[in-house]
Amino acid sequence: MEIVLDIKNLIYTIRGIKVMLDSDLAKIYGYQTRSFNQQVKNNIEKFDEDFRFQLTKEEYEKILMSKNLTSNWGGTRKLPFAFTEQGVYMLMTVLKGELAIKQSKILIKAFKEMKDFIIGNNNFIENRELLQIAIQTSQNTSDIAHIKNTMINKDDVLKIIKDFTDIHIKKEYLILNGETVEANLAYDSIYKTAKNKIYVIDNYIGLKTLVMLKNVNPNITITIFSDNISYGLHQKEFIDFCKQYPKISITFRKTCGIFHDRYIVLDYNDKNEQIYHCGASSKDAGNKIMSISKVNENHVYHQIIDTLLNNPILTLK
Repeated sequence: MEIVLDIKNLIYTIRGIKVMLDSDLAKIYGYQTRSFNQQVKNNIEKFDEDFRFQLTKEEYEKILMSKNLTSNWGGTRKLPFAFTEQGVYMLMTVLKGELAIKQSKILIKAFKEMKDFIIGNNNFIENRELLQIAIQTSQNTSDIAHIKNTMINKDDVLKIIKDFTDIHIKKEYLILNGETVEANLAYDSIYKTAKNKIYVIDNYIGLKTLVMLKNVNPNITITIFSDNISYGLHQKEFIDFCKQYPKISITFRKTCGIFHDRYIVLDYNDKNEQIYHCGASSKDAGNKIMSISKVNENHVYHQIIDTLLNNPILTLK
């Protein structure tokens, strides 16, 4: 029988991160807590402290207080384990069966709805807080992609993921070279193929434009060509990003109004050169259906790229 709980009320903030308790996850997956933890223990190499940690007595009492429950701690009773968002996704590689698949789907939706709420209400969040949330969300996406590649039950999990490609569901997906891909992963996979430099040509940039670049190798030089129309990216946001990722080198130049479309250029004038045409700005990636396609005739763009390289520096406000 599928266990139905209000999952959002089972997500707590401990040590500055969102976590779920082993007892609550056990109930969701239809296990006794001891049996649930034994399943995890049998695969403990997958759960380092970024995925799972044991609460202190003070941390657990704080959770009990939030539930208006009285602490009844004593004897040899063990303190519960807390699972981070990455740990919850890792459970998908450990727990198998029809119920596990259904409940994993519910958990994915719960975390995704939280992310959608943050994105939809970013006007009420300070720039620094939004930057940290966006960076962590991007990192979680990359971690989940790595987990997906090592899943024991790949076919079942891929069915879960496929559900989110439904155009009627709010999502952050795009089409990359004819395949449906989560937006953050699409940009991440493109940028990671760069060997020495990246050019981003986009008149409409924003905070998310920077977040998409956070996993770039530090030895890569990045130039963003933009007129920053409507001042979507502010100097304060850029400064915060640089403090968070001091090894990432980004400079800005103007496009001087000659570009309508968006492009990503990797390793210009090198044997590894690649050019991608983007249907929308990376700051809006996944908000609506869009495509990114690799260009076959790179030489067509060389003259205009050479012009861009001589354009004046863009100063953020």
